[in-house]
Amino acid sequence: MMKATQQLHDLGQSVWLDNITRELLTSGKLRHYISELSVTGLTSNPTIFDKAIKGADFYDAAIDQKTAEGKSGEALFFELALEDLTQAADLLRPIHDTTGGMDGWVSLEVSPLLADDTGGTIKAAAMLYERAKRPNLFIKIPGTRAGIPAIEESIFAGVPVNVTLLFSCEHYMAAAKAYMQGIERRIAAGLDPKIYSVASIFVSRWDTAIKDKAPQVLHNRLGIAIAKRVYKSYRELLASPRWQKLASAGARPQRLLWGSTGSKDPNVSDTLYIEALVAPDTINTMPDKTLLAFAEHGKVQTTMPSDGGDAEAVLAAFARVNVDDVVLAAKLQREGVQSFAESWKDLMDCIAAKNVARKHFQPG
Repeated sequence: MMKATQQLHDLGQSVWLDNITRELLTSGKLRHYISELSVTGLTSNPTIFDKAIKGADFYDAAIDQKTAEGKSGEALFFELALEDLTQAADLLRPIHDTTGGMDGWVSLEVSPLLADDTGGTIKAAAMLYERAKRPNLFIKIPGTRAGIPAIEESIFAGVPVNVTLLFSCEHYMAAAKAYMQGIERRIAAGLDPKIYSVASIFVSRWDTAIKDKAPQVLHNRLGIAIAKRVYKSYRELLASPRWQKLASAGARPQRLLWGSTGSKDPNVSDTLYIEALVAPDTINTMPDKTLLAFAEHGKVQTTMPSDGGDAEAVLAAFARVNVDDVVLAAKLQREGVQSFAESWKDLMDCIAAKNVARKHFQPG
C-alpha cells in the first residue's frame, strides 16, 4: 500500500523535514526519510539548532576543536550549521538536479538579531550562501518590514531565499512582490532569472494564539482558514499577467511552503494540518514526529480549493468573536522574531557554556 507521504509527492506537494541534527546525518535517518518517506527537502531555524546542540553531545567535539582554533559565538555556530546543512544538501542534491532546481533544498537562517537590519541581512545572506558553496541552500530571511527589501536585494544578487515568519495574506503578498521585483531587476540587467525562492506560511501558531479566546466550535480552524486564503492569492498570482511575463522569460515560481504544521492541541489529530493543507505546487515541512505519524496513518482525501473555499466564512466567524486577523498576524510575526532571538541567545550561551565546562574538566 502506498504511503501517504508518497501520495502527497505524487499530487505535486513536496514533503520536507523541519529538523536538522548531526545525529540525523550520522545515523542514516535522513537518508531513510529520503528513500522511504518521500522527503525531498529540509528546513532549519534557530530553535531547531538550539535544541540539537543543547540536547545531546554530538557537537561537543566539534565545539572543542573550533574553540581551540579561536572561534566562538556566531562564527562558531555558523561553522557547525554549515557542516550539517552542506552534508544534508549533498544528500538531497540528486533530487535538486532531477527536478531542475525546484526541489531538494535545505535552509539556513540569518541571525534573528538582524530582523530589523536590512543592510546587515543582505550582507549576511550573501556571505552565508557564498560560504556554503551549494546551489541547493536557501538562506532564510524573515518577511519583516526590514526583511522585505533585503529579500528583493538578495534575489537580485542571485541568493536563493526562503522567506520565513509569514503569517497572513498581506505578509505573503509582500514577500511575493519582493521576489518578483528582484527577478524583474535581474531580467532588466541581463541576468539569469532562475533564482529560486519559497514563501513560508506559519499555520498552527494561529490556533495556539487564540485557543482560550474562541468558542470550542472554532478551535483549530483559524490557521487552516488563513492558509486557504493565502493559497487563493498564490494561485491568482501565478495566473497574473505580471507573473506570466516573468515565467515566459524563464523565471521559476516562488513556491508556497506550509510551516508550523505539527498539531499543538492533544485533542485533535496529530496529522490535522498535513491533511488540511494538501495542495499541488506547494511544500509542507514537518517535524519528525508529524512526518512519521502521517506516513503511518495519514490520509490524503481532499486538496485545498484554489478559490479559498470556506476561508472567508470561517474568518468572518472569528471576527464576530473579536479575533482581528490583521492585528494578530502582526503580533504573531513580532513574537516569532522574538522567539527566534531568544533561541539564538540561548544557543550562544549554550556554546559558551560547553566551552567553559570543557576547559574546567581535566581528566585525571
